Amino acid sequence: MWATAEQTSEEIIDLYRYAAAHADATIQALPLGAAGQVPGWAPQRRRVGLHQILTHVCVETARHAGHADILRELIDNTAGRRPGDRSLPGLSAEQWAAYRDRIEAAAQQASHARTDASTPQAATRDPRR
Repeated sequence: MWATAEQTSEEIIDLYRYAAAHADATIQALPLGAAGQVPGWAPQRRRVGLHQILTHVCVETARHAGHADILRELIDNTAGRRPGDRSLPGLSAEQWAAYRDRIEAAAQQASHARTDASTPQAATRDPRR
């Protein structure tokens, strides 16, 4: 799904509900081995089975739900399902801040490494460094 800035929350939720109902009906009507196509995918990967698509959707949902959780943590400055979540290590606010800073630094370093790797000089560098 893709939402535009012009769409209302109600329109987006309605589209989501429509897509969910369509998916539920498809899953109920077809066997897991049923063949289909994903028109937006590359031609060599376009033909898929229902099982493959269900697995893909689970992975994508988990990935994007993780992104949403990160955004929520940045907004409310808490981690876990709720403040005081016992499933998380008992770190102080300062320890969590240091942990987030460490992750951010690693992300920035990876981003710069990718940018550096795309420059002509990168071809002559030792990749083990």
